[in-house]
Formats: sequence, structure tokens, C-alpha cells
Amino acid sequence: MPSPSPDHPGLFIRDPYKYSDAMLIIPPPLVECLQCFDGRQTELDLRAMLVRILNDLDVGDIEQNLIGTLSSAGFLEDTQFDAMRAGREKEFADHAVREPAHAGAAYPGEPGELRATLEEYMANPSSPAERDDGLFAIAAPHVSPEGGWQSYREAYAQLRPEHAGRTFVILATSHYGHPETFGLTRKNFRTPLGEAVTDRGLVDWLEARGGAGVRMEDYCHSFEHTVELQVIFLQHMLGADVRILPVLCGSFARSLFEGGMPEDDDRVRAFFDALGEMGAKEGNKLFWVLGVDMAHMGARYGDSFTARADEGEMAAVAGRDEGRIGRICASDAGGFWDMVRERQDDLKWCGSSPFYTFLKTAPGAKGELLKYEQWNIDDGSVVSFAGMKFRR
Repeated sequence: MPSPSPDHPGLFIRDPYKYSDAMLIIPPPLVECLQCFDGRQTELDLRAMLVRILNDLDVGDIEQNLIGTLSSAGFLEDTQFDAMRAGREKEFADHAVREPAHAGAAYPGEPGELRATLEEYMANPSSPAERDDGLFAIAAPHVSPEGGWQSYREAYAQLRPEHAGRTFVILATSHYGHPETFGLTRKNFRTPLGEAVTDRGLVDWLEARGGAGVRMEDYCHSFEHTVELQVIFLQHMLGADVRILPVLCGSFARSLFEGGMPEDDDRVRAFFDALGEMGAKEGNKLFWVLGVDMAHMGARYGDSFTARADEGEMAAVAGRDEGRIGRICASDAGGFWDMVRERQDDLKWCGSSPFYTFLKTAPGAKGELLKYEQWNIDDGSVVSFAGMKFRR
């Protein structure tokens, strides 16, 4: 991204996967040189570009400094990066629990302050829980609770004390995982409120039957926020030791860009079969939670317009979101996915794969929209999201 520092202009680079902790600013004259690091061009090509840019034949030191800096930071695909990646992934795999990655940033890190904040968020829902209504699933955002608290409130207000004994199957967006894969972990999730317990028996069951699409102890769990934010609301509503089954759903890119349905991929079909069988076997012992956002529009997401929540272009987006939500509420997986595939999902619904996974593995769910919102994540970019509930 462009450097945030006016005193240090250039291109700011960091690693969202956290294999590297380094942060670099590439000065403007050298930004063009990054295109040489494509696996096809050589150091001679880089040297020629530097000579042209700097109008100087003596560029050897600059060339080696650029290569060395990128490599030592872990920003080149080389042995240095391989070692960093292997080390971080092993560190997570060996760790006893999944530590909170977003406490103190996305939500308060001190237990008392977090409880008070969640109490404030959850006060006076417009759709309080009903008894004996067949409720077995909710969908809530994974956007920052600061921006999406009303949708979180309406979704989590549906929970009742008797739900505490169930295992909460959290189908959440994987922003960083491989397409057509599903990330599992056996680790408990620790937050400032305590330690949520992962149902290892069900994880083992899915690993054994879920096929090649299962990524076990998926490193993405270590820093992905989409499960973590559901856990703090579950703990607040039902107790710190709530039992969970966290699943990170990768994008269904093959279907989006090559055609066909997601389950045409053998990996996806095998996992759908296993998850559906588990759902049928466990029945009311499970409760489903979808950690999902919807459209991502505006400058941050590559659009040519400045997005303002509920205004201009975003009014049309709301109408298209409404159409997709309608298909979800009707349990129409095919109709929903047909809408997602239009223009290769130009709405950029990051929650499309968890939604579709749920619709295919919990058929017949009757959905209800509780709250729809749009929020400016920055001055020119908007995310949409909703709170929903599902009955059998």
C-alpha cells in the first residue's frame, strides 16, 4: 500500500500472514524495480532497470542492497522465506492453545473492559430470543464490532441459556487460506474472557472423512479474526468455556472463475458430504454460527468510485445484497450461488463460501434477516453485513 508517512514516501510492504514481522518502505525510484522479482527475470534485468532509472552505471551496491533487504525481510520466495514460513507454522502447530490475536485492537484486551463493552453492545436488542422456535443457527458479521455491533447484537440476542450445552460449529471466512479448502484446528481458543473448548472428537471425525480439502492445524487460524470475534460473543452470552468447532472456509475460486458449482471440485464435495453427515448424526447437539461479511466496495477494494454507506452506488449494492439474502433465507443454495457468480462476484462477498457451505450441509434451513447494515471502513470504502437467524 502507499506509505502512510508523508516524511517517508514510497510503497509500504508488510506480510499479512505474519511469517515476517518486517515492515519496509520502498523509495519511489525503486518501486518499479519490484516487477523484476517475478521468478523469470534475472539480476541482469534488475541491473539494467536500475541503470535506466538512476542514469548511472554504478548501481551494484543498490542492486545488492535491494535484493538483500527484501530477502532478509522474508519478502522473496527463497530459502530465507521458506525457513520463516516453516518456523511460524510449526510454532502454531506445537502451541497448546490458539492465543487471542486481536485483543486490544479489534476489541478491548482487559477482561472487565471487554465485558462492559459487550454489555453495552448487547443492550436492548430489537429481536429478542423466542422459546421453542426451532432455532439452530445464526449469522453474524466478522467486521470490527465497533462498526457492526448492531448486527452482532441482533444475531447473538437469539441465544438462550439452554444453548450452552451444544457444540457451536463456526463456519467463518478464511481471508488467507487456500481456495477450495477448509481449515481445522484442535486448539482451544483463548480470549480475555477465558478459554473456549474445541470439540476435538468432531475435529477428528471431520479430518478422517473430510478428504483432501481439509487443512489440519491450519496456520491461518493463528491470526484470522473471523472465528475469534464469534468466540468472544459466544463466551459473553453462554460462558467462557463454550464448546466450539472452528472451520475456516476458503473461497470457491474455481467455480467463480472457471464455472460449475463449488462441489464439482472433489475436495469441496468430500467436505460437504462429511459436514452434512456430521450435522445429521449430531442433530440438536450442534448449533451453527456463520462468521460472515457481505459486500466490499470502494477504493480499498479496487473499485473506481468512492463508497459511502447507504448512498450513491451503495444503494444499488444494498438491493443486490437483498437479492442474495433472499436466496439464503429461502435455503436456495443454487440460486444464491448463481447470484454470486454474476460478474465473478463483483460485490466481493467474502462470506459467500461459509454461506454456501451452510446451505449445502444444512438443507431446508428457514432464514430470517434481523438487521442489515453498511459501514464505512475508511473514508472511501464500505463493507456490508447482517445479523440473521435460521430455524429448521
